[in-house]
Parts: sequence; C-alpha cells; structure tokens
Amino acid sequence: MKKKHQNLFFLAGVSILALMLTQLDYAEVLQGISHAGYWFAAVIALWAVLYVFNTAAWWIIIKAPVADCLEVSQHDNHFTFLWLYKITVSGFALNYATPGGLMGGEPYKIMSLSPFIGTERATSSVILHTMTHIFSHFWYWLIACLLFLLTERVTLPTAVILITVTIFCLTAIWFFMKGYKNGIAHAIMRFLSFIPFVKHWARNFVDRHAHQLSAIDQQTAALHHQNPFRLASAVALELACRILSSFEIMFVLLVVMPEVSFVRCLLILAFTSLVANILFFIPLQLGGREGGFLMSVGGLGMTASSGIFVALIVRLRELVWTGIGLLLIKIR
Repeated sequence: MKKKHQNLFFLAGVSILALMLTQLDYAEVLQGISHAGYWFAAVIALWAVLYVFNTAAWWIIIKAPVADCLEVSQHDNHFTFLWLYKITVSGFALNYATPGGLMGGEPYKIMSLSPFIGTERATSSVILHTMTHIFSHFWYWLIACLLFLLTERVTLPTAVILITVTIFCLTAIWFFMKGYKNGIAHAIMRFLSFIPFVKHWARNFVDRHAHQLSAIDQQTAALHHQNPFRLASAVALELACRILSSFEIMFVLLVVMPEVSFVRCLLILAFTSLVANILFFIPLQLGGREGGFLMSVGGLGMTASSGIFVALIVRLRELVWTGIGLLLIKIR
C-alpha cells in the first residue's frame, strides 16, 4: 500500500476515535475500570486471541486454489500469518470507527493485500471473508434462539421475537448458501439496485465492474465446489470466535454476579449484537450497543446497573482495540 493511502486511513480513523473519546465521562470510566480490576485486562487479552480466529479464517480463504478467471500476481510475494493478523486487527479498527461499517476496513485490507496476490484475488478473498464473518452471525443468532428455548421461560412476546429472528436467520442462511454455491457479488449488487438512495450507485457500479464481479462470483463458487471443507473450516472458525467472545460478558459479569452462567452470557451477547448490527450505520454502534445490553439483561431478569456496567467495559475494550489497530497501520 502506498504511504499516502496508509496515512489517509490512519488519520481518518484517529480523527473519529478522538471525537469518540471526547464523548466519554472519564470519572465513570475510571470507576468502571477500578471496579472491574484484573477482569478488564482479561477482556483485553481475550480479544488478542479472538482476532487469531478471524485471521485464521481469512488465511484459509486466501490460501484456497485460485479460480481460472482471477489474475495471478506476477510477484505473489510471501506474507506471514503475523502480518495478516496485523492487517485484520487494523481492518476491524477501521470498521469500528467508520459510519456504515466495512467502509474503511475492507478497502484497507484489499489495498494492503493487493501487492502480494493481485487486486482481484485480494478483493475476492476480502469479500469472501466478510461473507463468512456475516454468515457466522446468523448461525450464532440461530443457536442463541435454540438455547433460549431450552434454558429460559418463554412468554408470548419472547416467542414472537424468537420466531421472527429464527425465520430471519434461516432465510439469510439459505441466501448465503446459495451465494456460496453460485456466487453472491452480482446478487447483492442487483438487490441494492432496487434500494432507494443507493440504486443508481449500485447500477453504475455493476456497469463499471461487471468483469470483477463475475470473477469474484466464480472464485466463490470454485471454493464451494472444489474444497467445501476449507470453506466450512473458515465458517467454523468465525462461529467459534462468536461463541468464545461470550466470555467477555462473563468476565465482566463475574465482578457483580459470581453465579452467572456462560449460556446466559451467550444469550446477552447474541441479542446485543443483533441490535448493534441492525444499527450498523452508527460508528461503534454508539447508543445501539448500550441499549441492546440493557434490553438483553432486563429480558433475562438481571438489573439495569449490570447492563450499564457491561456496556461500559465492552465500549472501553472496543476503544482500546480500535486504538491498537490504528497504531498497527503505521507499523510495517
């Protein structure tokens, strides 16, 4: 990646992060960190491990056989897993800090990887990894619905919510499975071409990049048909990352609720992440994530203060790792 592009990503991310830091109540922050104690350090360390799962899923996709339609870089330079880990963390940091999500991290990852494997392969791998990351969320929410039925008391309102979320997840899983089989890039762009405000942009994008979209679809289909185990492994890694991230909620709640169970923490995170992803256009899902925590702990019979405490610590963890990711942009 050119130095000027690297600096632009860095400055944009730092500017938004600085703006977010001005919105914090530092007295509340210090009180929360003091109350969490060593569990706050455990939460920070946990995400160093979870990013390994994200990187491994992307690594598997990059190392998949190349479809005939994709260009092969004349250089095809070697890069290490550690370097890809750095790019992964920085990509997530840019996504956290970018309104709309994926608008900063994905271009950054493509531009970073392109000198090694070519633009088309880099673009294809990033889109496939993003698809896999999103796909794992729907499985995670579906598992959470099943766990709720098995472990919690179901009322009429919660039954309606569970049915709605289940139908939504099953529909999305069907869409992604079809997309993995036949390619999904064109399908997504065709869908966007009917959405108000973005339909003109989407149609122009398809006209300008028809070849690239076809190449990405062929690479997606090739990965599905030639090595479904590789694809399943990438999805499994991302799903494992979603499930293990529930330990973050558990670490925080252990401070105020020593009897908390892992399953309840999984349910809290599942519902909160669902709300946060609905509000994906807000940088760091400000407000949406906190509201999700309050609603989820309330729905499970926990106190609002517990939800506020969890939301604060998770928000601080996100800010810490966003700062780390942005600093990693400047490290070669």
